[in-house]
Amino acid sequence: MILKPEQIEARKERGLQIAKTSRIVHNTEGWKVPSQSGKGYYLVASNGHETTCNCPDCQTRDVKCKHIWAVEFIVTQEVDVEGNVTVKTTKKTYKQDWQAYDKAQINQKSLFMELLRDITSKIQQPEYKFGRPTLPMSDMVYSSIMKIFTTFSLRRFMSDMEIANEKGYITKTPSYASIGHFLQKEELTPLLIDMVKLTSLSLVSVESDFAIDSTGFGTTNFQRWYSFKHGKEIRSKKWLKCHLMTGVKTNIVTSVKVTSEFENDSPQLIELVNTTAEHFDMNEISGDKAYLSKKNLNAIDELGATPYIPFKDNNKARGNGSVWKKMYYYFMLNNEEFYDHYHKRSNVESTMHMIKSKFGDSVRSKTWAAQVNEVLCKVICHNICVVIHEMVELGIKPNFNFCVESQDSVYKVGR
Repeated sequence: MILKPEQIEARKERGLQIAKTSRIVHNTEGWKVPSQSGKGYYLVASNGHETTCNCPDCQTRDVKCKHIWAVEFIVTQEVDVEGNVTVKTTKKTYKQDWQAYDKAQINQKSLFMELLRDITSKIQQPEYKFGRPTLPMSDMVYSSIMKIFTTFSLRRFMSDMEIANEKGYITKTPSYASIGHFLQKEELTPLLIDMVKLTSLSLVSVESDFAIDSTGFGTTNFQRWYSFKHGKEIRSKKWLKCHLMTGVKTNIVTSVKVTSEFENDSPQLIELVNTTAEHFDMNEISGDKAYLSKKNLNAIDELGATPYIPFKDNNKARGNGSVWKKMYYYFMLNNEEFYDHYHKRSNVESTMHMIKSKFGDSVRSKTWAAQVNEVLCKVICHNICVVIHEMVELGIKPNFNFCVESQDSVYKVGR
């Protein structure tokens, strides 16, 4: 079979992905290349004249498959003075733009404070009714997010607020107690969710493929229950579950929802997908088996995107012409091609690691509302950091002049 140039290039790109993410082992029989479906491996062998693979693509079409490409990318040969050939296997690596990375990291805090001011300055001040006048809403939101960014305690980060005041980012330095009480407000939650969306819109022209998953954030609250299985009382920390959708190229979070640890993942997909689709053109969406349902697949298809959610062993094709049936046969008949798209889901794992490693994997707040708001602030901080990196690497100019309003939001983010 003679392949077209675009077909050869597609196999080459998939081989690069395998070489980057998989562990290829060499033995006496050849090279063991893991299957991208996660089930077993394929054997690539060479007799010195030609290279073969026992995968269906190579056996039935007699073409150079992606597994052979993967081996070629990581294998080098060294010949000594006596003509002996030594085969060395090396891990395929990719060049990092260290100049852009260094510049973004060095200037991150100053740029973060400036961009955060641009965002919070658009928050409308609630109408004054009665009682003691409160501090400007924009200043309080700025201080709350800045507190999470520094990862300091309320008292220790007050010097950063004094610097922000000197630079004109806030009009008055609030007390640490005021910030702590402000984070406990339930009406703050819809505003922070709006800000997550707002901070992602600068990359609306970059992202078209998305991934969804959830992760947990620990709390300082404990729970106890009696386990009949172990015959004793068990005590553990409570935690929150953060459901998020992220772009697979830049790791920007486009929509988020925080629930209790007992909420399932699947019911959250439609809301997150619809929120992302308000501003992004969605091409494909990846998720693990927890999100597999007919309703979820239909919701993604109605938005013009392709769902790449793997099927379980006991699933069957059902529904004439349905999205479920179409994707089921695609999964069964083009399994490796399906997993090429599905494995973009690993980027959402990277997003979670980025958030937790920089801003912590737990929350300090005691009340439920404050814990939810603290997690949302972590996501906002992450998004602004992503925007800063793309400002340096891609040369984008962040634009926060969008009007993002939620019907349930008490405080609006406007133009």
